[in-house]
This record gives sequence, structure tokens and C-alpha cells, in this order.
Amino acid sequence: QVQLVESGGDLVQTGGSLRLSCAASRSIKTIDRMAWYRQAPGNERELVAVVMRGGRTNYADFVQGRFTISRDYAKNAVYLQMNSLKPEDTAVYYCNAIYNAIDYWGQGTQVTVSS
Repeated sequence: QVQLVESGGDLVQTGGSLRLSCAASRSIKTIDRMAWYRQAPGNERELVAVVMRGGRTNYADFVQGRFTISRDYAKNAVYLQMNSLKPEDTAVYYCNAIYNAIDYWGQGTQVTVSS
């Protein structure tokens, strides 16, 4: 089982930056895949960025080089560095982990980008 706790969401202006953190309750070296998703009001949850256990990363097209997903094994944490934020990035951001073929989710952290 994996518990995930996100933090770092905030209100920022257009063009600003935020770093989201996701703390896992077990060693992330054992987790097959970790990812960030987001969900804006009235929209479906969508994938933002993925990091596989082997280190390969993948990003949604809308990221356009603005976000970076990274890991810290010592802290069992995954991060999402978000730069050049736009109002359309406003959403609740969720951390996701796939461990033993089971999906785990955090509670989400709110990111609001003002224009």
C-alpha cells in the first residue's frame, strides 16, 4: 500500500512558478510509476507528467517545456516544478502512484494562476 501527500499548491500570477511535492509512504524505488495529474472544474482529470521507475519521463503536450518532474530517493518524494504558469494551469493537482498494478492517489493540492 502507498499513501501520498501533496503540498506546494498556491495562488500565483501569470508567468510565476511553483514546485509541487508528493511524499510517499514507502520507498519510491519500489514504485513502478509516479505521475502528476490535474483536474480543473468541469473537466476530466488529465495526465501532466510521468516518471517511470527506470527514470524515463513523459509530459502532456500542453506542458510545452514549462514543467519538470523529478524524484528524491532519500526523501521518497516526487516533485513537479512548474514555470511560466498560465491561467489555464489552474486546477487541483494530484499525485499518482502505480504499485503492484494498483493505483494510489493523494488528496490533491490547489494551484490557482491569476491573470
